[in-house]
Amino acid sequence: MFHHLVAKLLYLFRCTRQDAQTAVAFLCTRVKDPDEDDYKKLTKVMQYIRNTKHLTLTIEPSTDPKWWVDSSYSIHPDMRSHTGVIMTLGKGTTYSASTKQKLNTKSSTEAELVAIDDAMAQVLWTRHFLIAQGEYIPTTTIYQDNKSTILLAENGKHSSSRRTRHLNVSYFFVTDKIKKDEVKVAFCPTHDMLADFSTKPLQGALFTRMRDKILDLPCSTNPAVHRSVLDLQNFSKGNEKDTTDGQEIIGSENRTENTPAQKDDKTKMDTKKVYENSRKSRHVAHNF
Repeated sequence: MFHHLVAKLLYLFRCTRQDAQTAVAFLCTRVKDPDEDDYKKLTKVMQYIRNTKHLTLTIEPSTDPKWWVDSSYSIHPDMRSHTGVIMTLGKGTTYSASTKQKLNTKSSTEAELVAIDDAMAQVLWTRHFLIAQGEYIPTTTIYQDNKSTILLAENGKHSSSRRTRHLNVSYFFVTDKIKKDEVKVAFCPTHDMLADFSTKPLQGALFTRMRDKILDLPCSTNPAVHRSVLDLQNFSKGNEKDTTDGQEIIGSENRTENTPAQKDDKTKMDTKKVYENSRKSRHVAHNF
């Protein structure tokens, strides 16, 4: 059952719900041997999807692809890092990836360089595909929030130090593409790094701001729209329909469906009523 539900979530986030991809990417690493905590996390993700089912991906296309590449250093049990990639072709996410890296790295700078190398195949394929369609594609921009990684990508081994001289030459493939003006690596502050959404669980205002950009959502102050994947509260609340500026927003108040705790209380009350009715029936039969 765990594998079956995770596969459904994987299909969903690949199509339209990129806001859940970090949680689904983690669950995909647990399908072989899930434990009780994994089932609880799966339940929370399913509840989040159910309570925000009105959210959809909107794409406003243009002809200038932009890429955000980020990594989280050594976050897996085997001390491997995690790569996050997001591409926009206008507004809204056209391509996204959240994957575990294939090797162990010795620093966050090295992990960021490996993340860029992981994304390069898709970056170049997208560029070649658009050119084949007759589109003029300027130098593709890859946004990165680590300045040391940017120097390594632009200068190759010339920017290597004692801590990075061991890097394999294959990870400087991006340097050759930069020299050919096919791609460029630009600095992006961490608070604006969209790929950060694909590498770690964000919460609060940062989560909602990133999600609104990734899904190209309109701004909203409704609490049902602004909810983190890791929020453990108010999942039992349902949906109500509010009208704001002519748009229908589904909230999370006054839901008619009962929570599991309410269902248990109702079951206990029903059982008590049945018991009392049975006692009355026996009493009437005895008097008769």
